[in-house]
Amino acid sequence: MADPRGFLKNRERELPARRPVPVRIKDWNEVYEPQPVEELRQQAGRCMDCGIPFCHSGCPLGNLIPEWNNFAWQGRWPDAIERLHATNNFPEFTGRLCPAPCETSCVLGINQPPVTIKQVEVTTIERAFDDGRVVPVPPERLNGRTVAVIGSGPAGLATAQQLTRSGHTVAVFERADKPGGLLRYGIPEFKMEKHVLDRRLAQMRAEGTRFRSGVDVGTEVTGAQLRRRYDAVVLAIGSTVPRGLNVPGSDLDGVVQSMTYLPQSNRVSLGQSVPDQIVATDKDVVVIGGGDTGADCIGTAHRQGARSVTSLEIMPRPGEERAPGQPWPTYPMLFRVASAHEEGGERVYAASTKEILGDEHGKVSGLRLVEVAFENGTFTEVEGTERVIPAQLVLLAMGFLGPQREGLVEQLGVELDERGNIRRDENFMTSQPGVFVAGDAGRGQSLIVWAIAEGRSAAQGVDAWLTGSSTLPRPISPTERPLVV
Repeated sequence: MADPRGFLKNRERELPARRPVPVRIKDWNEVYEPQPVEELRQQAGRCMDCGIPFCHSGCPLGNLIPEWNNFAWQGRWPDAIERLHATNNFPEFTGRLCPAPCETSCVLGINQPPVTIKQVEVTTIERAFDDGRVVPVPPERLNGRTVAVIGSGPAGLATAQQLTRSGHTVAVFERADKPGGLLRYGIPEFKMEKHVLDRRLAQMRAEGTRFRSGVDVGTEVTGAQLRRRYDAVVLAIGSTVPRGLNVPGSDLDGVVQSMTYLPQSNRVSLGQSVPDQIVATDKDVVVIGGGDTGADCIGTAHRQGARSVTSLEIMPRPGEERAPGQPWPTYPMLFRVASAHEEGGERVYAASTKEILGDEHGKVSGLRLVEVAFENGTFTEVEGTERVIPAQLVLLAMGFLGPQREGLVEQLGVELDERGNIRRDENFMTSQPGVFVAGDAGRGQSLIVWAIAEGRSAAQGVDAWLTGSSTLPRPISPTERPLVV
């Protein structure tokens, strides 16, 4: 454990400061300022000797959180990173992007603010990079077996690194011009600067992982060609079919899916040129969807100089405290203020879009809204609450329905489950022998920490299938679900 009396001496939860809003919306740099190391160590020292660390069950990776909290409190950073890397390939990603279900299951959080687990995590890995302790870990020898990983998001990268280190020859295919998947072009710079991704990719290349960017598998390379060339194939293609808005006017010019808007902005912020880029400059922007992707759209619109930004959520506003039906250690639905929300705009809850209005040129000009009440699992309109709000750009951030079926999935002939995801068995293998699936393509849209856990688990399944046994860890089973009501 850490400081035996740490949670008694330091009862307050302290996080690093965010850069001032007027400053940060003028650039694309990360929002948070560095936290003094002594303050961070005090926070790590709040980790208590709880006996049963429920943070382990809250984390899909099974991170050894009390152990590296203890080492961070003691200043034993080499030991801390060793324990952190034992369960997590990419703590610099999760330390920035994960919503930290481990913290909501922290035992201290029953009656105090929980330990700042996520901040201890990201500080530990950043110190390791600064001290030169993140080095390539190549295999001792190659075993002659080849694996193709399709998709270079967190699930694909975790699968590839585990298999490469086990001696397999791994090629990662990515249809974008650079690897990283949503980590590169879906996550804005202000949440994770891309040098964080590039330094990890450099480590993987040095270990022997081969990256094939700019290849649209299913078109330029067919499923049959993959099966002939590689001993195993792992589908880590994500959940990319966006959920649409079935209301009049949804086809108007200016109604845009978030994953069309965000990648364009990310490319420009990285110095690339995007012809006919969709921008929010001097526009009234409406973001439909209240999740992380919606917040990314809000922050991006602010940085592009939007005139106004309104976020719409059909559900009622969550409470500040846990609801009775969401007891500890489940992940509760709480009212949270992301950095993007802090930067301005209006958040509207319990509102449904009845119609998207357009002008005489076919461009969006506004939304007709109505308040709704959520009772007994259904929404009912509140009479007399209709109103129109202006909008010249409407961003749809309402989630995804599953992986793209056309192309590779159809060519490989893998079965889909009742939710439209790729069906897999207890070893993450699809209905086709030698074809595996990891991440959102099999699980459905989920969190980055689940994607990495899926990648590590799928790698164990691939390794066992190719070699007859495996010593790789398997954090989760394909049917395991998060502790969420």
